Amino acid sequence: MPQPILVAVEAGVQTITLNRPERLNAFNPEMLGLLREALARAGDDGAVRAVLLTGAGRGFCAGQDLSERDVGGDAAIDLSVTIESLYNPLLRRMHALPKPIVCAVNGVAAGAGANVALACDLVLAARSASFIQAFARIGLVPDSGGTWVLPRLVGRARAAGLALLGDKLAAENAASWGLIWKAVDDDKLMDEAGALARGLAAGPTRAYGLIKRALDAAENNTLDAQLELERDLQRKAGLTEDFREGVAAFMEKRKPNFKGR
Repeated sequence: MPQPILVAVEAGVQTITLNRPERLNAFNPEMLGLLREALARAGDDGAVRAVLLTGAGRGFCAGQDLSERDVGGDAAIDLSVTIESLYNPLLRRMHALPKPIVCAVNGVAAGAGANVALACDLVLAARSASFIQAFARIGLVPDSGGTWVLPRLVGRARAAGLALLGDKLAAENAASWGLIWKAVDDDKLMDEAGALARGLAAGPTRAYGLIKRALDAAENNTLDAQLELERDLQRKAGLTEDFREGVAAFMEKRKPNFKGR
């Protein structure tokens, strides 16, 4: 039986491929658990300095695999159990990972699949790809961080439209709205995403992790609190070997050789 995710490490990049193409890479418990474990290994492995997440086949991820939900009986289903045990730990792991995550959305990203993609740090999408907040279509609320990330990326009005209407948003519109980093030609997606991930893997890894922390905190901090956080994070960055290398390379007019330390 094929593995629900594929993991490979090369040139400092851990590539994770969602691998249930016959189900448009829809999530099931095994897949979610393995994805979280792969991200945990990326965090612990010093050889991994960036992550690239994509999907196999013609879709990125169709969200939760609804074929595994038995809604035919009279008994109510407590969806909070799945959210608390599988989805929330995954999203927390992604946000806490002190290394950049690039997402290459190769096709439809719907429901939780869309929000897992949007939890990545840099999202590239094929022009044929689309994003759908499909939850309201089946009487549910956006989860997997959707209600947190959408208004932060596109504002309250557009977030409400996406969540309430569940309309398909084309990749080029997602890029123009600021929902994702950019839309690229389908045949160039993986080359461009791979090059971006490799570039990040050769960069100042510790600084990237600190930047992620600062950006996540900014939405809720006061100006004073954010200035203090910047001070504290800058102190940590200034103590790294990469900072010293970056300054030396600048002064010597050469390309820096960052080690991620």
